[in-house]
Amino acid sequence: MLETLTVADAVELAVVERSGFVESRHAGAAIVLSPDGDVVRTLGNPDALILPRSSLKPLQAVACVTAGADLTGVELAMSTASHTGTDRHADVVREILTAGGLTEDDLACPPAWPSDTRSRDELVREHGQPARIRMNCSGKHAAMLRACVATGWPTAGYLDAAHPLQLHIREVVERLTGEKIAHTSVDGCGAPVHAITLAGLARGIHRIGTASERSPFALHRVAGTLVRAVKENPWTIQGPGTADTIAIETLGVFTKGGAEGIMVMVAPNGATVALKMLDGSSRASTIVAATLLARAGALSDADVATLIAALPLAVHGGGSDVGTIRPGADI
Repeated sequence: MLETLTVADAVELAVVERSGFVESRHAGAAIVLSPDGDVVRTLGNPDALILPRSSLKPLQAVACVTAGADLTGVELAMSTASHTGTDRHADVVREILTAGGLTEDDLACPPAWPSDTRSRDELVREHGQPARIRMNCSGKHAAMLRACVATGWPTAGYLDAAHPLQLHIREVVERLTGEKIAHTSVDGCGAPVHAITLAGLARGIHRIGTASERSPFALHRVAGTLVRAVKENPWTIQGPGTADTIAIETLGVFTKGGAEGIMVMVAPNGATVALKMLDGSSRASTIVAATLLARAGALSDADVATLIAALPLAVHGGGSDVGTIRPGADI
């Protein structure tokens, strides 16, 4: 039996307050690592298994580049994105594909509408249709295809867990997390997503977030270059007005949210947090992660206040702000 995160493993991480009344509570688990990678705090059980969902993308992106995908700058940042499907995002994904002699038809992710409201409205007005390139994981898929082209692996079936690319990704995930993968599921985009502990996810993200581009080890050089690319192009990682992009722009962190309430964040000094909301909600994940880093001394209270002002945390009633989403009292 897989030891997945349960109610007994969770603690209160955030609350939703309406007119002075706590209306909802978000429970989960979290782990904080020091700049050196030591565990400095745990909340709930970080050794229970979770599916990292899109928070696994930095590890998958590093694996794609070490497999031969020649990506730099904005294209490299897009390889780890959960983008909102704007024209700007789609254009970069097309460039990744075209440079490898590929087309949108080679993508195996499902067609989707942009999650960016303006982009979706424009497509509807133009009688457009859902497209694979607009799917939020299309950058990751384009990077996977480029790795296949560079290495000579077949592009057909590149999402099969037994495909050489996916076996390479699995090896890199295990190397970075220091764990053997406990289970493999199918992610929303169709790619394999591997069950690891929250502590293992934190270790892997810490190793990426603190890697040096001048390292003698190729894996670390790629990771360091990836982090720089994301910080230089924060719009790629999600999109204007979204939590990941806002956090990178305002705090200079390296952060990556995942579906079902997963969040990882690395402060500029290397301190790292990984968390999972048990109910799958992501609405409080970014502010909880930043608050945990502040409690660890990696961010200032002023940094957190700036982030709070920029994030959509207000609770509305009658057209006015009547409350807020905030970290729990014991964070």
